[in-house]
Amino acid sequence: MSKLDLITIGRSSVDLYGAQVGGRLEDMASFNKYIGGSPTNIAAGTARLGLKSALITRVGDEHMGRFIREQLAREGVDVRGVKTDPKRLTALVLLGIRDEEQFPLIFYRENCADMALCEDDIDPAFIAESRSICVTGTHLSHPNTEAAVLKALKLARESGAKTALDIDYRPNLWGLAGHGDGESRFIESAAVTAKLQSTLHWFDLIVGTEEEFHIAGGSTNTVEALKAVRKVSKATLVCKRGAMGAVVFEGEIGESLDEGQTGPGFPIEVFNVLGAGDGFMSGLLKGWLTGEDWPTALKYANACGAFAVSRHGCTPAYPSLEELQYFYKTGIRNKALRKDEALEQVHWSTNRDREWPQMRVFAFDHRMQLEAMCDEAGVSHDRIGAFKKLCLKAALNVSAGREGYGILCDSRLGREALYQASATGLWIGRPVEWPGSRPLTLEPELGIDYGGLSEWPLENVVKVLCFYHPDDTPEMKAEQEETVKRLFAASRRNRLEMLLEIIPSKVGPTNDDTAAVIIQRFYDIGVYPDWWKLEPMKTRAAWANACDTISRNDPYTRGIVVLGLDAPAAELEESFKTAASFDLVKGFAVGRTIFGDAARQWLAGKLSDEDAVADMMRRYTDLCQVWDRARGGAQELKSA
Repeated sequence: MSKLDLITIGRSSVDLYGAQVGGRLEDMASFNKYIGGSPTNIAAGTARLGLKSALITRVGDEHMGRFIREQLAREGVDVRGVKTDPKRLTALVLLGIRDEEQFPLIFYRENCADMALCEDDIDPAFIAESRSICVTGTHLSHPNTEAAVLKALKLARESGAKTALDIDYRPNLWGLAGHGDGESRFIESAAVTAKLQSTLHWFDLIVGTEEEFHIAGGSTNTVEALKAVRKVSKATLVCKRGAMGAVVFEGEIGESLDEGQTGPGFPIEVFNVLGAGDGFMSGLLKGWLTGEDWPTALKYANACGAFAVSRHGCTPAYPSLEELQYFYKTGIRNKALRKDEALEQVHWSTNRDREWPQMRVFAFDHRMQLEAMCDEAGVSHDRIGAFKKLCLKAALNVSAGREGYGILCDSRLGREALYQASATGLWIGRPVEWPGSRPLTLEPELGIDYGGLSEWPLENVVKVLCFYHPDDTPEMKAEQEETVKRLFAASRRNRLEMLLEIIPSKVGPTNDDTAAVIIQRFYDIGVYPDWWKLEPMKTRAAWANACDTISRNDPYTRGIVVLGLDAPAAELEESFKTAASFDLVKGFAVGRTIFGDAARQWLAGKLSDEDAVADMMRRYTDLCQVWDRARGGAQELKSA
């Protein structure tokens, strides 16, 4: 059995996408960074649809090259074929959305890494692992890259793998247009036609727009161009026709495009056509490689293309398989798909990076409590930052690079620790509430428009604590709900996950329904946190009600973490036993139980840095073991 469904070969770049829409590229003020290049997009797009995909390309030995490799891995793409070029830079593309017809772009590809791909980069054993190979036209434009592509195709033929070509014609990349003409899609060239036709016999599947078949067939009459391609290739030909969908020809070409096979289309608003072809190709390959008939494969392709043209960016726009199935069930509710809130929720939730089946979080985001400890010890609040660096050291020592560990740390008093935690593998939650505020107000760093979130690294999770109770006055509820709603919208706009913490017991009496009622209320007003942080409820019924409410409203939730409320370890252990019996509860986020004693003694000068770290490591490790025992015991009961 092949280990891979698909290997794509060719371009790999970083897309710097203008964030402003409707203006010239000259006037773009900020850019979003995504992976790009047709083969790279297709590898990621097919991985989202459940195929085991891989990419063969080159990237530079620098930050952008590492970004591509890491993002592909996050998308589930096999990166063994992504080579690092020590001499060349990763390709860049600057692009923008002017209107429905103008999409200015500039290719920064002078002697770039992926165009240095050579035959030595094609490993026969790697090719033999896959049941299909997909290449794109750009890498036929240079002798070295063409040699690499042809070697891969020959090896694929020998191993019995299927072969596919996305013509992907960019005149600019064939040297036929200037740097400022990256938007150009067609320039006639007998040389390009001859080069393409010399390779078309290698393919089982050839895909292109009408203009791309014009260059492949040497005629601006689409039917004649298809007939010319048929003379040199027995491949199945898929001709994309924009808003009119696509047609498939398995055999002879008739006198009209209407004679080809078609699939269901999806009439939606066109927002951004860049990357739509790669989305289409991803869906088509999904259908082709899973044995679907052509109308069904075209349904996949047309739907994926529809998602692409309705969203910002290329790869970020592509759907997951769950999202695609959801879309099939619901149909088009808003022709501007990116404005369908329910669909966008599924898109967001099913395309998040990493899984966190276990959460052992050391919370030292405390500000008010540590300030009080400083006052008690008679020392400056400036000492808090240094202590939080000791907390981070303890967290890193205990986690030892393993999955399932995290921290909560603020940026006002713990900025150095927060920044040092970046890229360590820890889950990082970052609080935004002003400590103890009710009604909820936020840290000044966010600004009145919450624009401060634009400065946050994408790995930071927006954590907000809201002291909310069902018995609050209507005025209190309205004010707090509006703040949380605005924060949720700002978090999504900045591609940040959000954790919502609720502690009703600090406000009023609680029962087995209190948490569930609050959770339902936030879902009712359109707030879908990625994470929930709940106090350690004492009864199984309370946990069951909360978990059922979350699962009913958001089947894709990340889950729940249990907070500590400065409870003694023994009390936490008892509460963990109940919480751990629910799969939705992923772990804990506990602070003062771990750092409280060490902080008081260290701030008073009675404990060294090393001893403070050692004390917190011991308590954190003990708490992790308590959780693991609780989870293990719960699983044993379930399986018994």
